[in-house]
Amino acid sequence: MADTAVTLSLQSRFRDAMAGVCSPVAVVTSRDGDRPHGTTVSAFMSLSMEPPMIAVALDHGSDLLAAVRAHGRFGVNVLAAPQHDLAGAFARKGAAKFDGVSWSDSHGVPKLADVAGWVACEATEFVVGGDHTVLFGTVVEADGGVDRPLTYFARTFGTHLPHEVPLPQGAVG
Repeated sequence: MADTAVTLSLQSRFRDAMAGVCSPVAVVTSRDGDRPHGTTVSAFMSLSMEPPMIAVALDHGSDLLAAVRAHGRFGVNVLAAPQHDLAGAFARKGAAKFDGVSWSDSHGVPKLADVAGWVACEATEFVVGGDHTVLFGTVVEADGGVDRPLTYFARTFGTHLPHEVPLPQGAVG
């Protein structure tokens, strides 16, 4: 019993520590036949420029992970700051996540409308990490948006605001 209490305490402290890390919010998408799948994630990153690659972590039990394994492709839709409602909708379980959501098919994966950024990937490797699988993807298409990204920090949604940084003396601005 004491080991369980220590583990829960460590998990709680770890969760609190990670709440202090600002994370981008994205919806990872794929297909199961004709049916689109998607889920909200905050654990993804660029991995390599040559070749262009990303990494994203998905729960072992995720329906989306099964769809990516079967389809071999996935998309990462970096949500724009006003899209916090999509983050909540795609975080829930169920088959109706795409109901009422504007999206198109691009490179074989669902691309959500008005996102801050988007990449389509070929799944290249699946690596087990604790209760998640880290999925490596080689980028086959990418598109930047015009809005600021949605971020998650201290258990709330927000966005990035740049600091006013003066240019060094003699720099051309």
